[in-house]
Amino acid sequence: QVQLVESGGGLVQAGGSLRLSCAASGRAFSSYAMGWFRQALGKEREFVGRISASDGSTYYTDSVKSRFIISRDNAKNTAYLQMNSLDPEDTAGYYCAAHRDAKYGYWGQGTQVTVSS
Repeated sequence: QVQLVESGGGLVQAGGSLRLSCAASGRAFSSYAMGWFRQALGKEREFVGRISASDGSTYYTDSVKSRFIISRDNAKNTAYLQMNSLDPEDTAGYYCAAHRDAKYGYWGQGTQVTVSS
């Protein structure tokens, strides 16, 4: 069982930055790849990116590539999403999820990011 809690959301002006955190309970955090997703009002949930469990390699959707950075600190059981050059189009609820055995089996409750123009 893994419980995930996101934090760090808020209101930021366009061009600004935010860092989201995803704190995980349990001892198996390092065995999970961690994904970030977002969902804007009235839209479907969108994959943002993920970081592997094994070597820390990352993958991003094209719309955030070069602006967002995912990292993890296994000693702290925490994953991060550094968001730079934010745009109003990035406004959404952001969710982290733990991936293992071919599925995202655990999800956080989300944190809201609002980017003003």
